[in-house]
Amino acid sequence: MIDMHSHFFPPITRELAAATDRERAPWLAVAQGADSGHIMLGDKTFRPVGRALWDADFRVAELDSLGVQTQIVCATPVMFGDAWEAARAADWAQRMNEQALIFCARHPGRLKALAQVPLQDLNLACAEASRAMRAGCVGVQIGNHLGDKDLDDPQLVDFLIHCAENKIALLVHPWDMMGGKRMRKWMLPWLVAMPAETQLGMLSLILSGALERIPDSLKICFAHGGGSFAFLLGRVDNAWKQRDIVRQDCPRLPSSYARRFFVDSAVFDPGALRLLAEVMGVERIMLGSDYPFPLGEQRIGQLVRDAQMFSAADRQRMLRGNAEAFFAL
Repeated sequence: MIDMHSHFFPPITRELAAATDRERAPWLAVAQGADSGHIMLGDKTFRPVGRALWDADFRVAELDSLGVQTQIVCATPVMFGDAWEAARAADWAQRMNEQALIFCARHPGRLKALAQVPLQDLNLACAEASRAMRAGCVGVQIGNHLGDKDLDDPQLVDFLIHCAENKIALLVHPWDMMGGKRMRKWMLPWLVAMPAETQLGMLSLILSGALERIPDSLKICFAHGGGSFAFLLGRVDNAWKQRDIVRQDCPRLPSSYARRFFVDSAVFDPGALRLLAEVMGVERIMLGSDYPFPLGEQRIGQLVRDAQMFSAADRQRMLRGNAEAFFAL
């Protein structure tokens, strides 16, 4: 199996984080030899985390027990630095990408890295994406928006074109979620806003007409099964048919663009996986666990392995073959 959606967080010290941004750069608070700790933002606790997030040896031992041969790791999204000025974000991204490669170098046959980039500046983002690929990364992870700019923003579209033209695979991960004070409890930002953010990113590319300008060669995967996209695509098609303001920039039925996208398998329900395959196609689904977080798939690959509505060949494509092709492994 190849798990193409997992996260890491390097042993960033408080001093290293403060040198970039004392309040907003994340760092790792872990007692010597402890199996758990916290991601911190300045003096504030952001999230409790476990050893697999920063210890590659511990992680690979867990992967052995789960039967995962290869895992692709990417930054925990709090590491993005999207709110900083471009030069600071570029320096931070390069250092975090070096940390990702160091993390993977302990087990080069088992762990592969995605890079992060300073999306604030097109030239710096393209340069870092290409540099990181030369250094050994197998793709790039970005957020689904940059402040008030969705993926149809001309600068972000130009970045996607750069990735298409240079064979750089992309994972789009939602971050900086909508909702504000109405979603303070019960993990609602992760349960409601994250799926909505992902659908927003996908629809911004479709309804804006951006996909008419981006080469078909773009390999772009949306996390968490594409969020609410597959379930609500019929609603979007109906709106396109009935309202000219929906189709004014989108020359074709929205569902006709669905198979321009890839998604991971992190949907946690057999019926949802079946729907995802009907909408996206089996060839567009890759095993992704969101490891090692509690909202991820705890037995990596179990949903796909148990999905007897698919042939053995199709399950194998989702468990391994699609990711091999997507990331040119």
